[in-house]
Amino acid sequence: MSTSTFFAGSCRTSTAGVDPFAARHGKPLPRDFADEAAGMSWTEFETHYGSMPGPFRLGRWSESKAAPGLWVFEATLGIGESICTMSALAPGPVSAMTAMLYGAGCSIEILAFHQHRIGHRAATFLLCEVGGVRLWTMGIGESETESALRAMISGANRVQSV
Repeated sequence: MSTSTFFAGSCRTSTAGVDPFAARHGKPLPRDFADEAAGMSWTEFETHYGSMPGPFRLGRWSESKAAPGLWVFEATLGIGESICTMSALAPGPVSAMTAMLYGAGCSIEILAFHQHRIGHRAATFLLCEVGGVRLWTMGIGESETESALRAMISGANRVQSV
């Protein structure tokens, strides 16, 4: 005759160690970023790493071909209480925005760059450094360019708040 034992109790799901972006969109964050964000809810993650309010705001963005491998990028940027139009001759939008932010007094350096398509949109994750401060940031947009620019603006604002 066999005997069986029944244990009564309740189960709880832990979020410790869970990558919030992977949990929401099914695509992993870069390993170091995932370790840093592990256990955050999607709302906490988006609030902490996403569109960070601050002195830098992106308005209009345009680009036109200048020469083989070079484009003229123009942006309307809010910087503190001012609104200005900036332009840069660059091979791509990330280098152009880097130059524009540098011209606005934010010497941001991109140490790591990752992108994912999430449905019809794109997500960009950046490891940024400004003045020795390193931090991760995220931007989500309708295109790879828009998501990268949003991530850069968020990074520029995040370093201002550290």
